[in-house]
Amino acid sequence: MSLAAQTREAVDEYPFLVDAIRAGVCNYTAAARFLDVSHEIDAVATALRRYGEDLPRFETAERDVRVTMRSGMTEVSDPKDAVVLVGDVGLGPDGGDRTAILVDGAIDADGFAATLERLEIADVDVEAGGFGDATAAFVVGRRDGANALRVVERSFDAVPE
Repeated sequence: MSLAAQTREAVDEYPFLVDAIRAGVCNYTAAARFLDVSHEIDAVATALRRYGEDLPRFETAERDVRVTMRSGMTEVSDPKDAVVLVGDVGLGPDGGDRTAILVDGAIDADGFAATLERLEIADVDVEAGGFGDATAAFVVGRRDGANALRVVERSFDAVPE
């Protein structure tokens, strides 16, 4: 396998590195040291630069969404009462200790994933979540509700395309 192919295969194992290369903020020498490619660092850095030339530029787009918060979420027995339903587990407003951040509008996998990443960076633990048909829900602990609301609102201002 060529050095270029080994480098591409190695970098594709780290989506954050692909994003950094696409955004033009990658230190190629540092990335070459990070990757497990058994060639000289300068050669791997050059292969990374060339790989970056073939990748589409990193761009973001604003998504038109409405974000709301529902407190007091807990497990509910009747699926009709659930705001979030995953398998047989439904969460709905019934005096519980969780908060649901609900998003309506231009929701897709990219927006959902970007929001999960931002919540992780903000140290907000997502206990449950899902999306579909222009709706998404992120369930967090009650104390994280206000912070999660702010993070979710901002995350749809610039969703990676």
